[in-house]
Amino acid sequence: MTIKKGFKIVGLILFIVVLAFVGYVIYLYATYYRIEDGEELEISQADTAKVLQTGEEISLLAYNVGFGAYSADYSFFMDGGKYSRAYSKEAVKKNIGQDITVLQEYDPDIILLQEVDKYSTRSHHVDEVALFRQALPEYSTNFALNYHSAYLLYPFLEPHGASNSGILTMSKYQMTSALRRSLPISESVFKFLDLDRCYVITRIPASNGKELVIFNVHLSAYTVEDDLVSRQIAMLAEDMEKEYTAGNYIICGGDFNQDMLGNSAKIFGTETVSQSWAVPFPTEKLPEGIKVMTEYMTEEEIYELVPSCRNADSPYIENESFVTFVDGFLISDNVAFESFETIDTGFSTSDHNPILLKVVLQEE
Repeated sequence: MTIKKGFKIVGLILFIVVLAFVGYVIYLYATYYRIEDGEELEISQADTAKVLQTGEEISLLAYNVGFGAYSADYSFFMDGGKYSRAYSKEAVKKNIGQDITVLQEYDPDIILLQEVDKYSTRSHHVDEVALFRQALPEYSTNFALNYHSAYLLYPFLEPHGASNSGILTMSKYQMTSALRRSLPISESVFKFLDLDRCYVITRIPASNGKELVIFNVHLSAYTVEDDLVSRQIAMLAEDMEKEYTAGNYIICGGDFNQDMLGNSAKIFGTETVSQSWAVPFPTEKLPEGIKVMTEYMTEEEIYELVPSCRNADSPYIENESFVTFVDGFLISDNVAFESFETIDTGFSTSDHNPILLKVVLQEE
């Protein structure tokens, strides 16, 4: 082979690589779209759905299930870890099955789940929504896609692929409507990494003619725009304020990707996080009459909490891995606080632990 011919071959290979890259970028832009704001969600009403009574204790469990991938020995490439997909389809089903066992054991009245996948590459195309619905038929449900993505070709040896991940709200009480609200996200090229974000507003009629309005949330993490999460919280606060002003009961729960304790580093003995993840939740942005659950708790009760989230840059090691508290509840003052706790699963099936709130709707 002559040197000239060698240069031609190298040039041809480079041309093909560049052409493939340009084609992939075109594919990303051509297939990208945001889910429309204000989407009315379909409700699957359970035959046993009951009317919510004021004056009676109700329990709510919120849980980011981590698309069924995060066993304690799992690490995720986007957090600096190793894997881009769950180990296998069997591993996903096993983890979701164990999550279901926890839900059945605690038997909450209302369940707020985040990062529930439906036919995603990373979770080996398992329909996790169907698994929860089939195992818990006594719950009325609604599901909203939080984010969807085109096929991500990275990492090259095992691409992350296409994702369809959402928010599942489940209730033993009757649901009258459910609405998906699209949150502000990055409009730069980072939108392909930040993906869509949303919260779901579910209405549950109470026996006194008012409504319990449930907000199931999953805010952005690792944002590159300083004011993005602030804009998301401002939108959420505005919607909560409207419902509170109308005289309804408000409970907002889920994964805020903000430090819901305000000082998790001190409580759990970990380093302070410098990036825009797990920074203190801005309670000052909440409307009057809405408070974070910890405002109803004593300092002793707060220090007894188990962390709600671990960093997935490496397998979980108790007392060594970075842990924090990014999951929580916001509660209106016409809802009487009873108790709050973390359910300690040892991060055996997710990078989050479930959290459990008990309250009573005050009769007015």
